[in-house]
Amino acid sequence: MRILVILAAIALPTSAWRTEPAFPAPRVGDTFEIRHEYQTEDQTDDGSSSGSSSGHTTIVERVIGVRGDGLELEYDFPNDATEDDRAREWQFPARIFRPFRGTPQLLNRADLEARIDAWLKLAKLTRDACGTWYFTWNAFKVECDPQTVLASLEEYNLWVADLAEGMAYRTPQAREAAPLERIAGSNPASFVAEMVIDPDKWRQEQAEADVVVAQILGKPKTLDEALRARSSEAVSGTIAVTFDTDESGVRKRTELVKLMIKSPDGKVETKTRTEKVERHKLARPN
Repeated sequence: MRILVILAAIALPTSAWRTEPAFPAPRVGDTFEIRHEYQTEDQTDDGSSSGSSSGHTTIVERVIGVRGDGLELEYDFPNDATEDDRAREWQFPARIFRPFRGTPQLLNRADLEARIDAWLKLAKLTRDACGTWYFTWNAFKVECDPQTVLASLEEYNLWVADLAEGMAYRTPQAREAAPLERIAGSNPASFVAEMVIDPDKWRQEQAEADVVVAQILGKPKTLDEALRARSSEAVSGTIAVTFDTDESGVRKRTELVKLMIKSPDGKVETKTRTEKVERHKLARPN
């Protein structure tokens, strides 16, 4: 069972489109393979602990409709997915409408509802399990709301058509927006924005993750308790987001997060997380 939301993950940014995209307009039938990968490294200054992790997922994105105000997109497993792969997850295929401005909308909710019931039956779970966290080879939450697919798909979203030097850009964890700067000599163009971490937002995310871990371990704690435990940590860090483009738009987004957490006893923990989302266009069928 693969889960798209990773514990304590750094959230990905969202961006608005201009009314007139800077890149060529998508066409029905355009198909992309999108790979999301991450790598983390943690280390304390006294050498008492260290660790790393990595992983990747791949999905296929198809343009199934072009409207005046946005795109209809279908997300599905890669072509080599097996029936067992599909049975283990209910999220795909998912069809959404992504407006040039505004919030994406789910188009095939009824299909997903039916697959959720089948998925719960296969997993020998009832609706009472919805919202519960479990731990097998990975921590996962039993999701039963089709709308959660929209948030999961934001990990793969590269439809950013308004990239320009000087444009203000911000991730949810940043203290404030920073201007995009074109990387000198890049052709096609690449842009980067460097931001400062907002410590309070980081503590909030970590506290929420702590609550989940406590639930899995059978030692429940409230969010207030988790926030109090995190409040004594001194947090600083940066986020750098790079966009690489090609003739069809944004080809790759790379997010590099560097954090330094100092505990009350003076111990310093350094965390680095790199996330890459990259897509390539597949050949159109004849």
